[in-house]
Amino acid sequence: MDHRTGRQAIIQDHAAFLEGTHDFQADIAMLAGSNLIGTILETVMLATNMRFAAVARVTADRWVACRTIDEVNFGLNAGDEIEIESTFCQSVHKTSNKVVFNDAATDEVYGGHPIAAKFGIASYASIPIHRSDGTFFGTLCAIDNEPRDVKHPRAVGMLEMFADIIGQSLETEERLEAHELMVAHERELTRIQEEFVAVLGHDLRNPVAALDAGFRQLGKERMTERAQMILPMMRSSLRRMNDLIENIMLHAKARLGGGIRISAEMDAPLAGTVTQVVEEIRAASPDHQITLDMAIDRPVSCDAPRVAQAVSNLLSNAVRHGTQGARVHVHGGLDDRGVVISVTNEGPPVPAELQTELFHPFRRGTHAAGEGLGLGLYIASSIATAHNGCIEVTCEGGTTTFSFRLPLLTSVAPANRTQEIWKAG
Repeated sequence: MDHRTGRQAIIQDHAAFLEGTHDFQADIAMLAGSNLIGTILETVMLATNMRFAAVARVTADRWVACRTIDEVNFGLNAGDEIEIESTFCQSVHKTSNKVVFNDAATDEVYGGHPIAAKFGIASYASIPIHRSDGTFFGTLCAIDNEPRDVKHPRAVGMLEMFADIIGQSLETEERLEAHELMVAHERELTRIQEEFVAVLGHDLRNPVAALDAGFRQLGKERMTERAQMILPMMRSSLRRMNDLIENIMLHAKARLGGGIRISAEMDAPLAGTVTQVVEEIRAASPDHQITLDMAIDRPVSCDAPRVAQAVSNLLSNAVRHGTQGARVHVHGGLDDRGVVISVTNEGPPVPAELQTELFHPFRRGTHAAGEGLGLGLYIASSIATAHNGCIEVTCEGGTTTFSFRLPLLTSVAPANRTQEIWKAG
């Protein structure tokens, strides 16, 4: 293969760019899709009366059109390449000096130049484009087959200014592209991490269930006084572990599946389900006095297990952060706004600036003492939102109350209605 054959082999055109296979695909795409570059080329043509303007990617042995406006019908589009030896840009690349002339027939330097004669060029301007670090990128070109006053100082100044702007915009576009790639990578990494957490949470359920069964069995056996003290503490820790796993699983499902689905029943056994949760936490927290006042006697359209999980999170939060030994009270009833299940504990108030922040994932109060993941209140709030309800916080008289609110059943709807929770992320 001789030198000429080798040169022809790397010549590419607009079709290669459209197919996405061009050697300079990224550079061409960046400039071809830029509104700024289009405006610059249009302005160049208006200001100089030239009928062809282009930004070209130029190397030591390649000249590739990246963006063109062609009213002379040279036939050059984005991705089209001509031999570097057939361009004045070869000189611009070697010297970093501009090439400008008004009329190839009379110019002292370029008069009778073979390149001008070959392409029928009368007036011409090629201005070097450098990146901000000084490296050579290509050229800003303006061409016409009729003489134009492109060497006028104002015209040259404008072209040089536009070449500088293009060079600066290259860095901006490249940084933006790099940032977008980084964001995409981070999203993929986050997805993989969330899948891992979901699988881990799922696999942890079996050993936790086995431990729970073992603790229940031990509770039926004769034990020493010390064992009778230790077993409730172990069961409390196990319940806390199970709460963490459930919250992690729910959050991971929300992130991976675009939302957590609830199945609402028309007459859900809400009172009984919430009572069962309170009894479980009582058994796991024997050092805390937990009282219950349940007075819900109306049909409630909801997903009772999900609501119970939300109440469990609120109650666990109250037990964990309330004053040691103080009473925690759970109340379920009706008011003029619908169903309300409130959990009240004594202790320091939640600062006003943190009350809304607590419902964001992985946010915790300043007195959290390193416990938990900061998902409990977020999960509870998301479950309330899925039911068209909300969670309210009030701090007064040395107590803090979290109220889980649901609207009353106002119309008949199909049973087992499926809704989608507010989309996490």
